[in-house]
Order: sequence, then structure tokens, then C-alpha cells
Amino acid sequence: MVQLSESAAKQIQRLKTEASTPDDGFLRVKIVPGGCSGMSYKLDFDTQTTGEDKVFEQHGTKFVIDKKSFLYVVGMTLDFEGGLNGKGFVFANPNASKTCGCGSSFGV
Repeated sequence: MVQLSESAAKQIQRLKTEASTPDDGFLRVKIVPGGCSGMSYKLDFDTQTTGEDKVFEQHGTKFVIDKKSFLYVVGMTLDFEGGLNGKGFVFANPNASKTCGCGSSFGV
């Protein structure tokens, strides 16, 4: 299971509106090679799922994770910290054995 905080859900909805994403659009969470720790999180809006996607909906916000990426994020909480000292989206991933200083890449 992957958790989405209420704060992250609100921000995703805000960004979805700003990007003029269709009503059936959702957030896709993906793990890609790269970053200073080996793997990076990639967030994007999408409208198509595949048969191997894991589909979640929390706080009225739908998000999807492909099967391969799910192995790296199972148990993760996606949060959003705003304000003057906020970090933006924050990934609390129990599978990460190391992370970079900015929190956008990790290693296992």
C-alpha cells in the first residue's frame, strides 16, 4: 500500500487544475534511473492505465503506480510541505536505504 497525505492530495488537485488535466486524469508515480542516489521519483499526470498498474484513491485523489515502480515504493507516504520553508512533495519511503539531500532521489 502507498499512502497519500491530505496535504499532497490538495496540492495534486491544485496542480491538476492548473495543468488543465482532463477530469479523468490522475497522478502517475514512477521510479526512473538517475539522480545522485541512483533512482529518482517522477510525478506526472496521465489519463491511461495499463493492466499492470496499481490504482489507488485517497482523499478524493486518484494516483497510479506501475508494477515495477511499486516494488520500490510499497509502504511509502507521499506528503506535501508548503509555506516559506516547505520542501514541496516529500517521499517518506521505508525502502530507501539512502537519499540525496534534496529528497528527490534514493537508493535501495
